Amino acid sequence: MASVALATDPALVVVVDDDALFRESLGRNLSDAGFSVIDFGDGVSAVEYFDNGGAADLVLLDWKMPELNGIEVLRMLRERHNDVPVIFLTVLSDQIYEESALLHGAVDFVEKSRSFSILLKRIELITLGTRRGAGGGGDLADQHGSVRLSKLELLPDTSRAYWEGRQVDLTLNEFKIVEYMATNAGRDVRYRELYDLIHGKGFVAGAGKEGYRANVRTFIKRIRQKFRDLDPAFEEIENYPGYGYRWRDDKSKTT
Repeated sequence: MASVALATDPALVVVVDDDALFRESLGRNLSDAGFSVIDFGDGVSAVEYFDNGGAADLVLLDWKMPELNGIEVLRMLRERHNDVPVIFLTVLSDQIYEESALLHGAVDFVEKSRSFSILLKRIELITLGTRRGAGGGGDLADQHGSVRLSKLELLPDTSRAYWEGRQVDLTLNEFKIVEYMATNAGRDVRYRELYDLIHGKGFVAGAGKEGYRANVRTFIKRIRQKFRDLDPAFEEIENYPGYGYRWRDDKSKTT
């Protein structure tokens, strides 16, 4: 895992984009907003930075870059077990790119055409979560701050999840979704609830008025696969077609 700066220091954002003017403009806006910024003009330099022990609270990553594109950079970071949060910031707006980014472990996907104020809200939510952990824990939290439900154990302070004692390699946003559903086990949770949980209320993404559903489905698909990698019989996350999902509790098992 990449280390992060102390909570008393400005959050450190790494910008990776081959457009020098865009990097300069974005870097200036981030600095004015109180962030520390390091930027790279190519993916190779960014990967080398982290390989050499570089730290970050967040990476803003372009998709289309020479030599190493953004998805290749993300894949290399995850293969090195570096779980630094990554937001794709790109001109590519097709849903297939967003789904690919999320399935490879990005925490968000924002079009470059969005205003900086929109991007800033996303950055603040993610860096705050990175430094403080997911928080909460609901009524299932024990005296040690962990959340237990059947084979699942959650540690909100460190955003770690365990299934039958084995760690599930969840990103911060994936952890938030699992924690929210698990602490509301047996209750149907709307797509919009889960979307707002990770994006903040009022944020809009995806094609059409309800494009957020595809975004949530991608997250759920990835979460299910991570649990099934540990336990092929995992079926705790149930569909409610057209509405959302639920985390099955011991009293509401269905076939």
